[in-house]
Formats: sequence, C-alpha cells, structure tokens
Amino acid sequence: MLMQTHEARLAALREELKRRGVDGFIVPISDEYMSEYVGDYAQRLAWLTGFGGSAGFAAVTLDHAAIFVDGRYTVQVRDQVDEKLFDYKSLPTDTLGGWLAEVCADGAMVAYDPWLHTWKWVEALEGQVNPRGITLVPAASNPIDAVWADQPAPSPAVAMPHDESQAGQSSAEKRAAVADWLVKEGHDAVVIPALDSIAWLLNIRGSDVAHTPVALSYVIAHRDGSAELFIAPEKVTPELTRHLGNAVTIRDRAGFEAALTGDLAGKTVALDPDFAVVGIAQALRTGGAKFAFKQDPTILAKAMKNPVEQQGHRDAQVRDGAAVLRFLRWLEIEAPKGGVDELAAAARLQAFREEDAGLRDLSFDTISAAAGHAALPHYKVDEDSNIPIPPGSIYLVDSGGQYPGGTTDITRTVWVGTPDGLGSPTPEMRDRFTRVLKGHIQIDRAVFPQGTSGGQLDVLARQYLWEAGVDYAHGTGHGVGSFLAVHEGPQRIAKPSGGQAGTGQELFAGMIISNEPGYYKQGAFGIRIENLVLVEERQIAGAEGRYLGFETLTFVPLDRKLIDKALLSADEIAWVDGYHAKVRELLAPQLTGEDLAWLERETAPL
Repeated sequence: MLMQTHEARLAALREELKRRGVDGFIVPISDEYMSEYVGDYAQRLAWLTGFGGSAGFAAVTLDHAAIFVDGRYTVQVRDQVDEKLFDYKSLPTDTLGGWLAEVCADGAMVAYDPWLHTWKWVEALEGQVNPRGITLVPAASNPIDAVWADQPAPSPAVAMPHDESQAGQSSAEKRAAVADWLVKEGHDAVVIPALDSIAWLLNIRGSDVAHTPVALSYVIAHRDGSAELFIAPEKVTPELTRHLGNAVTIRDRAGFEAALTGDLAGKTVALDPDFAVVGIAQALRTGGAKFAFKQDPTILAKAMKNPVEQQGHRDAQVRDGAAVLRFLRWLEIEAPKGGVDELAAAARLQAFREEDAGLRDLSFDTISAAAGHAALPHYKVDEDSNIPIPPGSIYLVDSGGQYPGGTTDITRTVWVGTPDGLGSPTPEMRDRFTRVLKGHIQIDRAVFPQGTSGGQLDVLARQYLWEAGVDYAHGTGHGVGSFLAVHEGPQRIAKPSGGQAGTGQELFAGMIISNEPGYYKQGAFGIRIENLVLVEERQIAGAEGRYLGFETLTFVPLDRKLIDKALLSADEIAWVDGYHAKVRELLAPQLTGEDLAWLERETAPL
C-alpha cells in the first residue's frame, strides 16, 4: 500500500532513521550531478514535504522537522507544506547548523547522502555543528529511497549526438583543450559530473531532465585527450558510439564508483568544488588517488560561445520571437473577455511555440503570473494556484524554448485591458514599468573595459528604482547555454554582496547573459523585462585597452501602454524606437495578416 500523505511519509522516514541508528537526515533538492533542475527520481524533497520550488532543503530529526527556503519561496512554502509537520525557516537568516544545534542532543548523529552534497558544503556544516557535539555521518544509501515505494526510475532515454554543424567545434578539439589544461595544472585526469559540461564536451544531448537536454552520465577526462563516459547501457546507440569515436570509452554508469576507487590509484585528479559530491571524493581517496579542487575546465569555455553557436542563438531567437508575438496578440484579444486563466495562457503560448517543427522542448516551466501572482518572481502555476487573468490588470509571462541552435528565455509584462477598452494602467504601474525599462536600457547600452564583472554592472539596472525608494530581490542576469541549460554559469549580473556565486566573474566576449530587472509589489502586481544579450567587442576610436558591450538577441515588442514617455530621456526614446525597428525587421518575414499588422502597430515610434 502506497503512503499518500506527507504525514505518513515523514513517519516512515523517521522509522527508517531509527532502524539505521541515526538521529536525523538532511533532504536537499539535488541529484548526484549537482544539477539545478533534477529528474523525477531525485525529487525527494517534493515527495517528503510537498514543496515544489527549485531551491531549498529540509532537515528531519526523530522529533522535529524544518524546511528552509529563501525569500523567493516564502509564500509558496506556506501554501504547499503543512506547518504541523515542518517549521518554516527563512534563509539566510535561519541556518541549518543553528537549527540542528537547537533540536539535537549532545552526541547526536545526523546523516546525509554523500552523493547529494559537495565537500565544501559538508565541511562548512561540520564547522557549525561539531563544536555543539553533533556528528555528520554519510549514509550508505539514501533513507528516503528505502521508504519511497513508487519512486520513479531514472530516465531510460537514449543519448543523442549534437552535430558539429551546430556545436561549432568538435569534441576532439574540446578534449584536447582539457588535456592541455590538465598538463598545465599538473593533473592526470578530471572528473566531470556536471551534465551540461558533459553534453558540451562530448557534443551529445539527451532528454533525461525536463527542459534541459542532457543525459545522465559521468565523464573522466585524461591528459592524453581521451575520456571515459559512464552511462547506462540502454542509453547508448550505435549512432552515439560512432559519434564518440575511439578516444572516448563507453562504460556502464553502474561501474563509476568502482572506477574511481580502482583505476586512478596514485594519480592526481581535479574536481570542481561546486559539482563534485562527497561520494566522488571519498571514492578517490579510498582508491589511493589524490584530488585537488579546481573549476571544471569546460565551464568557462562552454560559456564563451563560438561564432556558430552565436548565430544559432540569433536564429533561435527570431523563431521564438515570432511565437511569443503571436501569443501576445492572442492574449490582447482574449484576456480582456475574462475567460483566460494562467494555465490556459501558458498552454496557448506553448502551442504557438510548437507550431515550429524545430522546437525540442520548453527551456523551463513557463511563469504565467496574473495580478498578485506576478509579484512572486519565481511563481509556478499549477491546478491549485491557477487563477483567471483579471481584466484591468498586469500579466507577466517568463518563458523560453529549446531549439537545436540555441536556448531562449524572455519575459514580457503586459497590460490586460477591460472589455469596454476603457481601463488603463495606474500611474504607479506605468512609473514602475518605465523605471524597470530605463534600467534595462542602461544594461543593454553598457560599454565597459575588459576585466569588468557582472557584479560591477548591476547598479546600472537598479539606479532608477533606487531613486524611487524601491528595488528587486533577484539578480539582474544569468548565463544561458547553447541548446543546454537556461541557467548557465559562471557569469551573472547581480549585487556583489551576499556571497552570490558568479558576480565577480569577468565577462568575456561570446558569453550570453540575460538582462532582466524587475519590480514587485506584494499582492498587487509584478514587472520584469527580460532579453538575452551577447557580450561582444566594441571598437572605440582612441580607446586605451579592450572594451566590451552587448548585442541584443531577443526581439519582441514591449508593451507601449505601460511606458510613461515623460520619464524617458531623448536617448532612451531613441533606444525604444530603434529596438522596435529591429523587432519589425526580424519578425515581419515570419508573420502574415493580422499578426503582421499587430507587429507594425506595436513597433511604431513612440
């Protein structure tokens, strides 16, 4: 009999912990590859608690339980997780170490899954709890797996070659670069667990994780340019074997830990501290290998798109932009009638995208957010939260598609009119939208010297909101992959405080990054404008040194009804008009009839 309630699941986990002789267990949203988005088999936190967000963790002892989330999920966690079962804890104010010290007796042993946590995470937590008499112990197997009777199996989907005509560089060339790095750094091999790094290095793709085209696997790359791919046999086809060639040995995924223990004795192995879990490091140490923590050598190379990948992105953006434009026109007609809800809008947008035969998947679950839901930056609509889009309100849609040439991510905020056509945005809405737009323009137009980081640019996007005494609580930009992860490091644009990873990363030509400032009024409305931009070299007469700027990649009209022209400078008005002229140039050939007429109307000069 399957346990259907979260109360029963929590009770079963506690019984399993008692059986194992431990006092607690830590439950992250994670998989053994440290992926941002994980397969259904790894959704242990959602199974235990009901929480559906993409970041957070729980901790369970025999008598207490808590769930930890940051400010993005304060509302969502209260809607989805039973307060009678789990205490709500807010990061970073509340800490796991502090909570464990409060609820655990001296001498308590708290277990963790060594394949779901990094070495530095465990070291940091041990530093907090060991002085309190609490010991962290690696579990031989995950106790949730022992009580999750209907746990899905990992995806059996086959891995597929990603053609060099789209990748722009052969796997052999990429592996040679990794080999050069290993020689330079003095290592024999590097273990690569990050799924998008493996996909990039070997020019393969998969469908094992929703919306991210990767295949569950591991790679060990060697200093002679060879590599070993550890992957389930059912995922391997003759086509994949031919594609990988003789220099890549295909081995059973089940033998990965044994290979770490038995094949690398006496060798020096590089591990990325952000992706290599404790289980990998422990296996290497057991087998007599030495390891050093260094950034995966594919990370930065993957972020700097080659000319073929850059053009693939441009092409994907045009195809995607036409679908989004058709959706916005449909929404303008249908939503004021009062019969469109958030789920229906997301489904209609997906249908417009699916009219393009080149679409492989969405790049993430669409954020389809009406009225007060738009004030939740990471809102995820489902059957329980779904509401009609009210006429006379703001609607925010953040969405994207996966195409063989590129990955898209776009947010548009629009005014939903009233049936009589008389309703209009409030002065506050137009003020906030225009301040967000002004910040967006400043990022888009930025010119900066080589060596500048995303953290140094962030203030450009916030300055006009700060003038009004308001701000937003998320980053301004994240890296984006090439038919890969929609969130890709190491670069990002965000406030440099708070330990945000990537804010100090230097921006290099070829990086793709989002430009998405916003504003959110709790319970009322939310605004975000997001385009993707490409870091490019800028030629400046008389420049002393190398300078960079951004090429805009995303072209979809902005909602003119929300723009307060009086708040824009002449240069900013020229930017909007120039942007809309480029939208017209690129999308007009993709459109006909009323869609084309709507494009021309919405992109007319301000």
